[in-house]
Amino acid sequence: MSPQRRQNWRFVGVVGGLFGTILLALYPIAIQPYLDSSEWKTTQQHTRKSIVQEEVQPGGMRVWSDPFERKKR
Repeated sequence: MSPQRRQNWRFVGVVGGLFGTILLALYPIAIQPYLDSSEWKTTQQHTRKSIVQEEVQPGGMRVWSDPFERKKR
């Protein structure tokens, strides 16, 4: 292999490694919660257990809803 070709493969390896590292870091932050929201639902139920919605909600506004619930048609 020529030196130029070896440099190209090194560049591809570095860019691919950087891209892979970014994806690996983003998976537990953005991708996994999007694919499986059940853990976040239980966390919200636990943290909102002691909150009375009528006391917190300003007048005339709708009460909190489940952000993971599908929209009804």
